[in-house]
Amino acid sequence: MLTKMTGHDLPDRHIISSDASLRVALETLNSLSGEVMTLLVTDSGGRMVGTLTDGDVRRALLAGVTLDRPVESAMHRAFRSVRQESDPADIRRIRESGISLLPVLDADGRIVSVIDLRRQTTRLPVRAVLMAGGRGERLRPLTDSVPKPLLRVADRCIIDINIESLQRCGIEDITVTVRYLAEQIERHFSSTPVKCIREDEPLGTIGALSLLPAVDPQASTLLMNSDLFTSISFEEFYLRHIETGADITIATVPHTVSIPFAILSVDGDRVTGIEEKPTYTHYANAGIYLIRNSLVNDMPQHRLDAPDFIAGAIGAGAKVSYFPISGTWLDIGTPADFRQACEVMRHHRNLSPL
Repeated sequence: MLTKMTGHDLPDRHIISSDASLRVALETLNSLSGEVMTLLVTDSGGRMVGTLTDGDVRRALLAGVTLDRPVESAMHRAFRSVRQESDPADIRRIRESGISLLPVLDADGRIVSVIDLRRQTTRLPVRAVLMAGGRGERLRPLTDSVPKPLLRVADRCIIDINIESLQRCGIEDITVTVRYLAEQIERHFSSTPVKCIREDEPLGTIGALSLLPAVDPQASTLLMNSDLFTSISFEEFYLRHIETGADITIATVPHTVSIPFAILSVDGDRVTGIEEKPTYTHYANAGIYLIRNSLVNDMPQHRLDAPDFIAGAIGAGAKVSYFPISGTWLDIGTPADFRQACEVMRHHRNLSPL
């Protein structure tokens, strides 16, 4: 069963007052055995003013500071933090510097949350929707009594693998659209933060987005099929979406076609060139999208498939970009695909590249 994974559910014992003694700080650090050995220091008004590690205390003691002195006499004042509205690119730069605990501060400098960068790699400001309403016909009889998203790859449900990857990126607003054997999926997520929305009728590969409430039109929704097995970097996917200024970004996988013959290039009745056994690489739709909410908010409630929606957006002048997936991608549609996913999972327990 999926459990809640967040990077900011850290206990208060990581926070210490600046006027607490260094002896109390050492006792607190000692109690953190097995966790990140860093304390976040706040002043009397609750504003963050520094960090403290056992190394900071050791250096202070060597400099003659006694254990009855306050924490502020040894704390590190040039700490790293982010604001609630900080860009994920800022978080990535801090993560790459080796910091483990990243405090998120409000406009007054108070700690709103703390990202444990060992468990959560970033904080993407998107909501995520996973489509899980299909019948999984090609996987019968496995799907006769179990919806495909709940089939187990090794010891984990397919959909849980994807949701855990989303949660590692700090995405907390996650919705699953359900129809076939919906009650099983709803029961599966009943004790988690994941929400379920039922399709009263089949709405295609993207139409269920119309069932979601309208949200900030300038933000984006991450949509993906729930039965994918992938190591896509959602962080890189999002950053590409923002950098290109796209209204829609489509995750893609390379599909190479080799022609075993010499191919002619022609112009009318004239041959302009000939290429011996060429190989062509095409970008195939991977079933994962980032869509600006202004397009989602206006989506009509009727059956709609992704290719038609995207073609309509292009026709209306929207900018559509693409993001090539580097790593694992498998659409679990057949028994052979399912066996391959199980084999991959035996060797790679954590698919996330981050």
